[in-house]
Parts: sequence; C-alpha cells; structure tokens
Amino acid sequence: MILWFTIAQLIVAILAGLLGIVLGLAGRRPSDLSVGGLALVELLLVAQIVIAIVAPFAGNPPTGSLLEFWVYLVSAALIPPAAVAWALLERSRWSTVIMGVAALAVAVMLWRMQAIWTIQVA
Repeated sequence: MILWFTIAQLIVAILAGLLGIVLGLAGRRPSDLSVGGLALVELLLVAQIVIAIVAPFAGNPPTGSLLEFWVYLVSAALIPPAAVAWALLERSRWSTVIMGVAALAVAVMLWRMQAIWTIQVA
C-alpha cells in the first residue's frame, strides 16, 4: 500500500462518514450528496485493489498475511454498495446515518490494511 494514498482514502472515508451521520441526524434522506460520498469511497477502494495487485511486482510486498489483507480489502469494497442499496430501499433519515457508519467502518478497515501491509512481520 502507498501511505499517502491510504491517508487520502482515510480522509475521504472519515469526511463521508461524518457527512452521512450529520445529514441523517438532521433528518435528511439519502441524496446525491450522501450517496456520492460513498461512491467516492468505493472508487478509491477500487483504485486500492489495483494498487494492491501491482505493488508486489513493483517491490512493495506486504509484511503481514496476504490472505488477511485481501479479506479486509474485499470486505471493505463490499460495504459501500451494500449500504447504498439499503439506503435506496429504505429511504429514511436512518439510512443516511447507516451510510455514514459504513464509511467510518471502511476507514477503520483501511487503517488495519495499512498495518497488515507495513507493520506486521510474516
């Protein structure tokens, strides 16, 4: 993983999460703004998948468990579409909060993926 890209992903995921929670608690239903935040998080996760495939060939192999890293990455990539699908089916203010919590969950998973890639010793 690339540290600056991970930090950028963390910032976007945290901002999208806070936005979703604030909008939901303010009574707003899912909108282009809240769904767009999660879409950006998902786009960055797809880019992270490409980086994770290319990085070992470029001399940046993971130091931790490769299986654990990929389970985290695939799981993180499935969370935003699931949250958006739920929000579009229910369309209540709590759906917007759920999307915010989903973005924050992705942020935590990204931090753990960075630790698996760089800190642990296999």
